[in-house]
This record gives sequence, structure tokens and C-alpha cells, in this order.
Amino acid sequence: MPNMSAKRNEMPVQAPDVRNKNFSEVALGYTEEQAIDEAKRCLNCKNKPCTSGCPVQIDIPAFIAQVAEGNFAEAYKIITKSSSLPAVCGRVCPQETQCESKCVRGIKGEPVAIGRLERFVADWHNAQPEAAPEIPAKNGHKAAVIGSGPSGLACAGDLAKKGYDVTIFEALHVAGGVLSYGIPEFRLPKSIVQKEIGGLKALGVNVETNTVVGKTISIDELMKEEGFETVFIGSGAGLPRFMNIPGENLNGVYSANEFLTRINLMKAYKEGSATPIKAGSKAVIVGGGNVAMDAARCAKRLGAEVYIVYRRTEAELPARAEEVEHAKEEGIIFKFLTNPVEIQATDDGWVKSIHCQQMELSEPDASGRAKPVPIEGAFIDIEADCVIMSIGTSPNPLIKSTTSGLDTQKWGGIIANEDGLTSKEGVYAGGDAVTGAATVILAMGAGKKAAAAMDEYMQKK
Repeated sequence: MPNMSAKRNEMPVQAPDVRNKNFSEVALGYTEEQAIDEAKRCLNCKNKPCTSGCPVQIDIPAFIAQVAEGNFAEAYKIITKSSSLPAVCGRVCPQETQCESKCVRGIKGEPVAIGRLERFVADWHNAQPEAAPEIPAKNGHKAAVIGSGPSGLACAGDLAKKGYDVTIFEALHVAGGVLSYGIPEFRLPKSIVQKEIGGLKALGVNVETNTVVGKTISIDELMKEEGFETVFIGSGAGLPRFMNIPGENLNGVYSANEFLTRINLMKAYKEGSATPIKAGSKAVIVGGGNVAMDAARCAKRLGAEVYIVYRRTEAELPARAEEVEHAKEEGIIFKFLTNPVEIQATDDGWVKSIHCQQMELSEPDASGRAKPVPIEGAFIDIEADCVIMSIGTSPNPLIKSTTSGLDTQKWGGIIANEDGLTSKEGVYAGGDAVTGAATVILAMGAGKKAAAAMDEYMQKK
């Protein structure tokens, strides 16, 4: 019998006053019974509107129909025809603005919990005894992928399935890109990331860490000397931006990238860590995106009283509603219509407080959101011994500066067409390296598009 409840099955979670003191995963996942019950809410629409909202075009009604019947293995096969990282996407994709926003059940109630079902299926599969995948026959062509983040992993996976000899070059000592260094353990356990990467390695993908393309080796050298006939640049956008206000060079000021990398990749929160990090007694996070929420929730777990300052109102927050809700539940304090103008110092050069201008909203700016403007004479000071800047990132200029014939935007993004083709023959790009910071699933979609175009390019050679 179909489940016509207007409400979706709630996701079991750790209690807020428990989880804000540990780094274990907040959401605990559906049980089999919950997953089947939720899957039965799907109307299995013939025109599949939800699929049109998925950047990697998963056949959503088909996999959900299998979940409703308890055929979890078949559901996993359907998902992985389109997605290389289902356990990741089920956790961090903004389904509410993508597939779930198109769900017919959302017209008169809550949409089907597509993301939670994808996560369930992937977790169920990962809990089963592993069987060695069938490795495709090699087609005699070599492809290089720069960066092991979501776009690079998606591209590498699709190329490997077509028989390419694929090598991923990763600058850090651990593969996964932003999935490893940027997203906290309590949202995305690193064991899951490495499990997904292990699946690609089982397909024959080679991963070389500690390789900074542009420094260790250049793209030109990869193609001319190492025999790679095509290259995908998925190096992300890891260069942090700052506000250029007085005091940003004080001790106790971090970029969100550094703060999260040290916590996620180096486990700086653990006692006895070789690279410890402190959030102090009071931490202020500047920004309103998902990265700001991640930094704030990490600082809370390190024992700080945490404030998020954002120059617009809650309605304009770019972060996912779920992340904002979780942050509030965990005791994060939001200061809206507040814009830092100076970070003030103690006598010994550490952060003392952050001086902020009060704002009000006027007409929409170029982004389509109401523009914040200063209220004359209205300022507040917020005491803090740690300030974390989370106002965006841009691509590292290293690859551009060491690669001949590669055109970029003024702000650093690589110029590529919708298939990922750059101005350099045989070189493709996608994800944050092209668009600037965006979502995991959009980066994956770009990687998949580029893999298809790279395959077509190679078949013509």
C-alpha cells in the first residue's frame, strides 16, 4: 500500500546537547523499516520531475521503487549507474533545492526524502561483504585527473568504467579534496569518503598524493613527457578570501579553509595532536554559507561560545536550511545585519574583539539579494579571541601560471565550455576550478560531462 502521509519520516539524530561536544556523525540514518515506509511515499511519476533536478541524472523513481520493495542491492545498482559517490551525496547534497524541490509530493506536503533514501541505500551496500568489481578492459588510452575532490572523482570513475588508464594527482597527503579537508566528520565521516575512493581504486584508478601539479609536475609535462593524452582539471577553489580590514593579520584569525583543514585532515581537535588548534573561549565566524556553519559547529565542539556574523538577514543566508537549524540547535548565536569593520587586538597581538557596523537592507544587488547598507553611527563590539573568515574562496593561480595556452577569468576561474573543454587542446576542467565554490553534486555533474567529452575526443584520435 502506498504511504500517503504528508510528512516524511524524521531522520534520527544525536541530541543537540550531546552532539555539540563530539565529532561523531549527527544524522544517524534510516532503519530498513523507515526507508521502505518513506519510499512508499513516492508516486513513481511517469515524467520523473525529480530526476530533472539531479545534476547527475539519477533515475530517482526507479531506485526508490526498489527500496519500497526491499530490493536494496538493485536500488544501489540504479544509483551507481549515474553517481560515483552515493554515500557522500546522500549526506551533503542540497536536495531541498534540487531533486526534492521538483517532487510532486511537495505540493501539498513534504517531498519524498530522496537524499535520505540515497544515503540509506549506499550505507546498506557498504555494510555488505565486498565483492571485487569487474574491471573494464583497458582501451589503450591514458587520462590524467588533477584533484581528487568530487569533480575529479566523478570524472575518473566514468573514464575508468570506459577502459581508460586513469591517474588522479592530489596535492595533499590524503585523497578526497574538499570531502576530506573541508566537510567535518560530524556531517561526512572520512571513512565513508575513503570507502568511495577505494571503490574507484578497485576499478583500476591510480591515485598519486603529495603531487602539486604546477609545482611537482606541469600539465605540459604530463602530456608531453608522461603520455597522458587528455587531462581534466578538478583542482577546486581552495584559495581563501579575506575582507582586507584592519586586524586580519592578528594571532587568532583564521581562514575557514585553514581552520577546517586542520580539524578535518589533521585531527587537531584530538588530545595530543601534533598540530593542535584552539577556538578560544569566544569565536566569531564571519559569513553565512555552509562552510561558515561547518566552522561554527567545529568551534562549538572545541568548547567556544560561538557567534556567526552575517551582513544580511536570515532570509538571505546561503547555507542549507538544515545546517542553519542544526547550528541553532547546537547553541550557535547568530548576529544578522552585522558587518565587521575591524578586528581589535590585545597588547600582545592576539584577537580581543571584533568591531562591527550595523546594517539595513535596501534594493537587490547584482546577486538578486537585498543589498546591505550601513546604518550611520551604529556599531557594536563582540568580544572574541578567535575570528574565522568564511567569505568565499577562489581557484589557486598555480595551474594557470604554469600551463601554456590556458585561459582564465579575471577572478581566476578556468574558462571552459559546457562540456568542460578549455582553450588548451585535450585539456578539460570542471567544478569549483571553473565556477568558483559551489556544491558537491554540481562539481560531480561537471566531472561527468567532461568525462563524456574526453571520451569522445579520444575516440576521434
